[in-house]
Amino acid sequence: MMGVVVPAHDEEALIGRCLEALAAAIAHPGLAGEQVQVLVVLDSCSDRTAEIAALHGVQTLAVDCRNVGMSRAAGARLMIERGVTWLSFTDADSTVAPCWLFHQAAFWRGRSADAVCGVVTVDDWQDFSAGGRQHYEALYADEDGHAHVHGASLGISSDAYLRAGGFAPLACHEDADLVQRLAALGGRVARTNAVRVSTSARRVGRVVGGFASYLDQLSRCATAAMAVVPNGHGL
Repeated sequence: MMGVVVPAHDEEALIGRCLEALAAAIAHPGLAGEQVQVLVVLDSCSDRTAEIAALHGVQTLAVDCRNVGMSRAAGARLMIERGVTWLSFTDADSTVAPCWLFHQAAFWRGRSADAVCGVVTVDDWQDFSAGGRQHYEALYADEDGHAHVHGASLGISSDAYLRAGGFAPLACHEDADLVQRLAALGGRVARTNAVRVSTSARRVGRVVGGFASYLDQLSRCATAAMAVVPNGHGL
């Protein structure tokens, strides 16, 4: 049984798209009827996120910690208690590809990986300059064997998750921390661009220091670089 954990803090504008994409991934014929549970972890939500999740027939868990590491951990703990043997994680502002779960299941069924790190693409660059987008795409390796770890595109067996100690109560980079600890224990980590999600390009995210902060920083760097002429003097 597979389980998908989606942490959310006031995501009423985007959670619907996220859950629709997950429903399509669950319906992938390659899963051959594999049972999949989806859990939205409502972290200090005061908007309609819970209501929208209910309309999609998705279970929720309410917590009050304003900490993504703790939210993911709470969701993982409940899923494991329910008998889930493979945990997948994405974010409420992201939409998974239709084959997102299928490719994770292939690694799991083949016993070729304890964890799978996927990639993300940005769905809309309208709030960024062309230079900001180019800077991001020049730095991002969208290929097999990449070095990225995204909580929005991550899968791990329940056994490996427990062996590594689960998510730490970190406000950001809880995903990379978990994968690093698993690798240090000899866990097999697959890094593939076949496991894909599309994520929002908002510049102010729910987590300080997260992906949105990274995009904003890159955009600012690109803007600063554009304002410098070859002799090093600003325009």
